[in-house]
Amino acid sequence: IPLTTEEWCEWGNPNELAYFDYMLSYSPINQVRPDTTYPSMLLLSGLNDPRVAYWEPTKWAQVLRANIKNGDDVLLKTDLDAGHFSASDRYRYLRELAFDFAWLLDQHGLASPSAPATPRGDDQSS
Repeated sequence: IPLTTEEWCEWGNPNELAYFDYMLSYSPINQVRPDTTYPSMLLLSGLNDPRVAYWEPTKWAQVLRANIKNGDDVLLKTDLDAGHFSASDRYRYLRELAFDFAWLLDQHGLASPSAPATPRGDDQSS
């Protein structure tokens, strides 16, 4: 969706009905079907994202939760330090990726209760 008037030549002028209707046709928040069961969703946002403001996924999560049959299956995670591409620190990025995969495994019933982590080199079993 165009953010500035300079983009109207590419996307169209949303003040003109034809372009407005077209943009509305692919707006996720306007396409939520009430009383429908959706797949579980993990919506991710970053407070410092210059492309997708944090309130956009927040609004979408609220609309989904209020309108679909399984609204409790919509999880919103907002990272207060991240931008558009998640964390920039390598190790923090890997923790974020681990969270994403853990959620996905849980959704497929493949997650198991976690055992306490043993720091490397502290294994007393040998």
